[in-house]
Amino acid sequence: MTTKQRAYLKSLAMTMDPIFQVGKGSMSPSLTAAIEEALDARELIKISVLQNCADDPKEIAQIIAERTRSQVVQVIGKKIVLYKEGKDDKKKIELP
Repeated sequence: MTTKQRAYLKSLAMTMDPIFQVGKGSMSPSLTAAIEEALDARELIKISVLQNCADDPKEIAQIIAERTRSQVVQVIGKKIVLYKEGKDDKKKIELP
């Protein structure tokens, strides 16, 4: 992913609300499956890491990205933005 593409995705993510929260239980298989399903439907999602989660948000972002075969766009504080390119027929976001 180029810096231009990353900047474009960051600008799209600014107006989004987090659709998932990672809490004390950290990463469970059911949460990973739900995130993967959301990525297939939306391509770009935002995840919030709650205060009671002991894990580092950057580590969580890497783990989720590996498990869902997506890319980490950014991690700011306790917010994670992930992108996974959609299939040709479901592609919604056109990267520059």
